[in-house]
Amino acid sequence: MNSFFERRYVVAGIFITFILILLGRLFYIQVVDDRYFLFAKNNVVRRFVQYPARGPILDRKGRIMVQNEPVYDIMVIPKQVKPFDTLEFCKLLGIDTAGFNKRMLKARKYSPYLASAFEKQLTAEMYAAFQERLSEFPGFFPLQRPMRTYPDSSAAQFLGYIGEATDAIIKRSGGYYSPGDYVGITGVERSYEDVLRGQRGVENRLVDSRNVSQGSYADGAFDTVAVAGERLTSSLDLSIQDLGEKLMKNKVGSIVAIEPSTGEILCFVSSPTYDPNLLVGKQRGNNAAALYKDPYKPFFTRPVQAYYPPGSSFKPLSALIAMQEGVITPQTIYVCPGYYQSGNRRVKCFQGEVHGAVNLAEAVAHSCNGYFFMAFDKLINRNGGRKTDTSYNYWRSNVAKFGLGSKLGVDIPAEGRGNLPKASYYDKVYRKGGWRSSTVISLGIGQGELLATPLQLANIEATIANHGFYYKPHLIKGIGDKQVVKPEFTVRNYVGIDPQYFEPVIDGMQNVVDFGTARGSKIPGIVMCGKTGTAEVKGKKDNSVFVAFAPRENPKIAIAVVVENSGQGATWAAPIASFIVEKYLTGTLTKRGIDPNYYINSNLLPNLSPPKPVIKKLVPTDTLKKPVQADSARQSKLKSAANKKEQSNNPAVKQTTMLAKRKDNE
Repeated sequence: MNSFFERRYVVAGIFITFILILLGRLFYIQVVDDRYFLFAKNNVVRRFVQYPARGPILDRKGRIMVQNEPVYDIMVIPKQVKPFDTLEFCKLLGIDTAGFNKRMLKARKYSPYLASAFEKQLTAEMYAAFQERLSEFPGFFPLQRPMRTYPDSSAAQFLGYIGEATDAIIKRSGGYYSPGDYVGITGVERSYEDVLRGQRGVENRLVDSRNVSQGSYADGAFDTVAVAGERLTSSLDLSIQDLGEKLMKNKVGSIVAIEPSTGEILCFVSSPTYDPNLLVGKQRGNNAAALYKDPYKPFFTRPVQAYYPPGSSFKPLSALIAMQEGVITPQTIYVCPGYYQSGNRRVKCFQGEVHGAVNLAEAVAHSCNGYFFMAFDKLINRNGGRKTDTSYNYWRSNVAKFGLGSKLGVDIPAEGRGNLPKASYYDKVYRKGGWRSSTVISLGIGQGELLATPLQLANIEATIANHGFYYKPHLIKGIGDKQVVKPEFTVRNYVGIDPQYFEPVIDGMQNVVDFGTARGSKIPGIVMCGKTGTAEVKGKKDNSVFVAFAPRENPKIAIAVVVENSGQGATWAAPIASFIVEKYLTGTLTKRGIDPNYYINSNLLPNLSPPKPVIKKLVPTDTLKKPVQADSARQSKLKSAANKKEQSNNPAVKQTTMLAKRKDNE
């Protein structure tokens, strides 16, 4: 009897234990763990994303640069698709049956029950024809989304483009983006993605077991409304941006113009360019593939990514440092016999011109190489030959204060640093203690291993215009209804040069335009201070370079123009810069001996040849020394590897200009 009662208690205990475990599991499923709730909810609730309009982008005067227009994605839920006229369906969408089958297979693999994109970016016209017969195609429905359109078709590299989020972008976003979402890939579209994209909305709808919609979920209590992205006001002036792109058509190079008093970028031309409208719509993929294959690389953002020797445009900066360090004064006279003797090296002026006795302003005006070789020599030898590396690094640190050799921090991705080599670089090339000022003498006139981006060149001019400081260049001046500028763009960056030393240099720069190497580009009624540059490129025709600011008093614009492999600075870059300056300051172009249409219609595109063979071992050399290499192919490859500069060959046809032939004396 006792054993019976004992067994009863054991059995009861087992049942009670099972009940407690079951109750505990139910509590965990219903209260603690929400996975099963989500599974159930996903079976009956479908989320439809409402895409917001991206924020428009305007120029500094409120003119629209990029806006939105509606396009339509045709979505499909495979489980709801029933037999229909496939041929007619394909005809309406402009696809073939093979394409239809491929898309359906992809949709089924994604999910038989969930919606996925079947055909993307139908224009309003295409969708109108499809919409009339939408009821004939069960399982398909439209999803409207805004797409970019570019009324002016300019400033492509500045604006950038949008594209579908890649797996890497989705991962970096922490799940914010999903497959099929569009994000900024390059340019301002990428830099200001968080501001432009807006906030997506969601519509929740109930579905039954057959995935048929049963209306809004919870009467829309959990729905959210899409919020459009913020409007951006750029610093660009479309009038000079459009003019700059016309002037640089069929040429390789760049134009950058900056407002010295704010650091706002007024003009940002990269040539060759492309029509940004090519990268929207159904043909986007084909157009992008063609642009990527273009040998002139239109996606390459030359204002911030291309590296160029500054050439003689570097001489004003060189003079400022020399005066600050006390090795020359504005009255220092150099007697130029047509060359400069540096140690056992004799370095010629450009084409051996004899300038005679010149002071600082005259040396700038006539671009006397010897004068600036002399100033550089004194700087590097001031502590004796055994401390060349110490003196060189001190000179380098002074140059770096102007923004060379580092990123300026412009609000656009992929900015380059240029190249401002350290003494350790020359120690590796020539061994420590095995080089002197004569080895690197070409740096004094902006040649050798010294390389800068067009943005850096324009920023140097803004610094000279401001007599010793610059604001970080930037492209966006307003967000939404407020004129908002990032705090770092309002800080003055001083370069360590006393204001008193700028006037002698500016005197020389004014003389460059008034009666010096750029006299053919003088603008009536405007005092422009500039400097031509004929920058040597090994194995190719020289780059035409011109930098300037105007007017002299209270400067409104600083500019740098580079036209690759086109000859002297006065021939191409200076006239192009003068047209931009005149247009910006006066709103018009006057007749003054040079016709802008000549430069607009001229074709200087190089005749590209097949790529040179890859050379594994490269030996860097000083610009003014003979290269220690086997052939010209090695030299060309060296420049490509060391400077990361896009290479191109000489124009097949020799070009002339409307300006009378003259020497730059550089």
